Amino acid sequence: MAIRWGSYKVTNLYDELVEKAGKPREHAKHLCEYLRALSDKDINELKAASDSAIHTMGVTFRVYHQEEGSIDRAWPFDIVPRLINAKEWSGIEKGLKQRIKALNMFIDDLYNDQNIIKDGVFPASMLKKSKNFLQECRGFSPANGVWANICGSDLVRDNQGKVYVLEDNLRVPSGVSYMLENRQVMKRVFPEMFQKYNILPVDDYPSELYDMLAEMSPRKIEEPEIVVLTPGIYNSAYFEHAYLAQQMGAELVEGPDLVVEDDDCVYMRTINGLARVDVIYRRIDDWFIDPEVFAPDSLLGVPGLIRAWKAGNVGLANAPGSGVADDKVVYAYVPKIIEYYLKEEAILANVPTYKCNDKAEREYVLENIADMVVKPANESGGYGMLIGPHATTEEHDKFRKLIIADPRNYVAQPMLTLSTAPTMVDTRVEPRHLDLRPFILSGKDIKVTMGGLTRVALERGSMVVNSSQGGGSKDTWIVDMEGE
Repeated sequence: MAIRWGSYKVTNLYDELVEKAGKPREHAKHLCEYLRALSDKDINELKAASDSAIHTMGVTFRVYHQEEGSIDRAWPFDIVPRLINAKEWSGIEKGLKQRIKALNMFIDDLYNDQNIIKDGVFPASMLKKSKNFLQECRGFSPANGVWANICGSDLVRDNQGKVYVLEDNLRVPSGVSYMLENRQVMKRVFPEMFQKYNILPVDDYPSELYDMLAEMSPRKIEEPEIVVLTPGIYNSAYFEHAYLAQQMGAELVEGPDLVVEDDDCVYMRTINGLARVDVIYRRIDDWFIDPEVFAPDSLLGVPGLIRAWKAGNVGLANAPGSGVADDKVVYAYVPKIIEYYLKEEAILANVPTYKCNDKAEREYVLENIADMVVKPANESGGYGMLIGPHATTEEHDKFRKLIIADPRNYVAQPMLTLSTAPTMVDTRVEPRHLDLRPFILSGKDIKVTMGGLTRVALERGSMVVNSSQGGGSKDTWIVDMEGE
């Protein structure tokens, strides 16, 4: 039975591909016509082809199961891509560049002059209670004043189609390898669509990442030694660490593979002896990267790494301490941060956010908690959240107590009805909610991926898109309709 768009119900939601009357949006017309012509047999063959490609490429993600422990699972992938018109994407790209530029200026200011606090734009109390502000980084500024070289900002669309930034991930953002692998799968499954559409490429990300990292080398040599520092095979993002190292032609190392010598330089242990390391793309949290400075019992990091970094002998991406801006309370101030540093209004809007450390805003949240999404300031992956409309009265009461006990640690937002996109359920399509994580590289210049990782909630009605909690993903096509 062919897919019938007339029976595809989008009700009061904004759908990425289909308008309310079941009519494909202009930029999705070719794709929807192609899908309509497929038989059930065709669809099953395409799904089998994508599963086979994912298996062959070894695309996995690691989750922790209470009974089975840490296990690898095949990457959950939906064969219907998400399409965005390149004209609209151009505005989103400008907004992302504006945002990361201001956030890097903000981080650099906090670790140095703190003018934004002196001028009363950002409260000193926010900084004092920040878990990610590292006193050890005070008085230091990395190359080009850039702290967060790699950022993944999560975007959502409401039921009117307006794009919001849901959060910024500036510590060790993950997911870019899945964006790249999703594109490879789609080229195998839907080669015809790549002839019908002018789809902007994402494949150049590894080379752009390499070039940005190479810029950070303290030694101005033609081929600096770049390594990817991983916590090891049991980390949930290990597939990505290995993938990016392989794609860049960089060495994948663990903490014991590196040593800081008396000259405050970092060296890699090799079969030929020690080799100088110029740049480290680290995928280890701040607290574990250097037992001399942070957690003294850490076996993941490199003793003396911070010393070498502050001496200017090695580049670190992302810089330690960049997580100070990766705080959901700081997020609420981003429009003001943009205005303060750039003298511009924010191009991309924040989701309205209530700060629970503010008495009036806290009282509003406590009274309306059943309609709110409550988030802890520094958790990620969807953990530690309360989704008010889907929670029980007992859960509401529990979070009221948590907020009252530690107001600085919580923010609340109205429940957004996320946009949907057609998603395969057996051999039919149904709307499923989704978000989008583009990746932004900041060095001498700022570059944004032409698309990103679209994460989709595979359960009907669910707003939880994280793969660790049952979500999947789609390839994201930025389609240039004017260039066809």
